[in-house]
Amino acid sequence: MLNSIKISLTTLATFMMSSLTLSAEEVNPDLVSAHGVFVLNTLLFLIGGFLVMWMAAGFAMLEAGLVRSKNVSTQLTKNIALFSIAAIAYYLIGFNLMYPGDGWLISGWLGPIFSITGLEPVGASVEQIGDISYASVGSDFFFQLMFCATTASIVSGTIAERMKLWPFLIFTVVLTAFLYPIEASWQWGQGWLYEMGFSDFAGSTLVHAAGASAALAGALVLGPRLGKYKDDGTVTPMPGSNMPLATLGTFILWLGWFGFNGGSQLALGTIGDAADVSRIFTNTNTAAAGGALAALILTQLMYKKIDLTMVLNGALAGLVSITAEPLAPSIGGATIIGAIGGAIVVFAVPLFDKLKIDDVVGAISVHGIAGIWGTIAVVFSGGSLITQIIGTVSICAFVFVLSLVIWYLLDAVMGIRVSEEDELNGLDTSELGMDAYPDFSKT
Repeated sequence: MLNSIKISLTTLATFMMSSLTLSAEEVNPDLVSAHGVFVLNTLLFLIGGFLVMWMAAGFAMLEAGLVRSKNVSTQLTKNIALFSIAAIAYYLIGFNLMYPGDGWLISGWLGPIFSITGLEPVGASVEQIGDISYASVGSDFFFQLMFCATTASIVSGTIAERMKLWPFLIFTVVLTAFLYPIEASWQWGQGWLYEMGFSDFAGSTLVHAAGASAALAGALVLGPRLGKYKDDGTVTPMPGSNMPLATLGTFILWLGWFGFNGGSQLALGTIGDAADVSRIFTNTNTAAAGGALAALILTQLMYKKIDLTMVLNGALAGLVSITAEPLAPSIGGATIIGAIGGAIVVFAVPLFDKLKIDDVVGAISVHGIAGIWGTIAVVFSGGSLITQIIGTVSICAFVFVLSLVIWYLLDAVMGIRVSEEDELNGLDTSELGMDAYPDFSKT
């Protein structure tokens, strides 16, 4: 009895080992069926979308930590409100405007403005879905929505501590329903920049520099916080209220970025796709590390002390920088790209202060300047420098100019800035009547 069991186990083990040791030539490279490809791609979009959605929490915590305690509740309100607005606006208008297919109103430039997204029927069959070479509509919409919301999140931090809540929310409607989907359609919707050969894998410019352009326009119209810049040109430090929260927010964003970049592979149905997603994760991580270390070393050399805020922004700048091309570079190349992004932030933040452009969280430097750098760095992987410059300038100019017009209109119609008294007392009191830290005195 025991001998027969041993023989059976030996036979089973031999069969399993022989199955696992097939030569490379004997292995079918297409191991996943068409149904399996659809399922795996859909799963990638859902997991990627979940991770990018978690970045909304990262932005909220980062901003809550970097603003003063009297404005924390307002920032948190803005973040949950902008995400909710983006979800509805992108459903009603943005998604089909961004991916017009054959429905361009102006070929390559403008898609259908009012076209509501429809999902597959409940319990859909292969026949009802039709094309199963990609992923479900629901997963695609969910994933792309998160990028749209991220663009609005970038704006929120820059104009903190002095803007009224409702004008910001109205601007968010326009940004997420129209501005972002239109410029993103030029590349990701196979518009004119796609035809030209412009490359932006996961959105260094399409998402990050675009959001920074809208933020810059808002900061210019709004003006700096009271007391930020003195007449003699000196800058008054206005430190954040909670560095542990800001650090937590940075780590949450770092985690979410694996979905941001990895999900942008848009496929997980082959061995090559799986290997590429793994490569993207690795490059994304090392770029962030390079950015953080570059900022850490530079602030020590320049200021004789490490600046934690700069280190956090350095890590984020590294992530933004690698987003345009996280697949092609080697690990060393990704580290260098991220490190340059981190170094850029160390110099860009004080430059904007010299220009008296008050960016509370440094988003214009992190997402704008580093985003432009990352998009230009695509040329090291074979892109055209001229094409990358044309694409970057076109997107940033489009978003900046229209955002500037919208901010001025909002200011003329309803006013976008709170009164001096409300700003001094804090927006939590004037806008919400609710303090984030009621047991502590305002600072």
